[in-house]
Amino acid sequence: MPTIVVDVMPKPAVLDPQGKAIDARLPELGFREFSQVRQGKRFELTVEGEVTADVLDRAKTLAAELLANPSTEYVANVEVAK
Repeated sequence: MPTIVVDVMPKPAVLDPQGKAIDARLPELGFREFSQVRQGKRFELTVEGEVTADVLDRAKTLAAELLANPSTEYVANVEVAK
């Protein structure tokens, strides 16, 4: 069965304490080539049948209306898993 992946991220103006905590540890762990971390959420929607354009549009609507909190988050990506 195909899967649609939805990535939700905090809006740029919203504080991201988990991302900041990870970010603070990067140099200590030897990852100096990365300058910032933002932590988001990933959702996987299993589809019964074929992923048509209509099904993908419905997934985008679901993501915007239910999976993301519009006051603090945005839907960064909706795509069929590879």
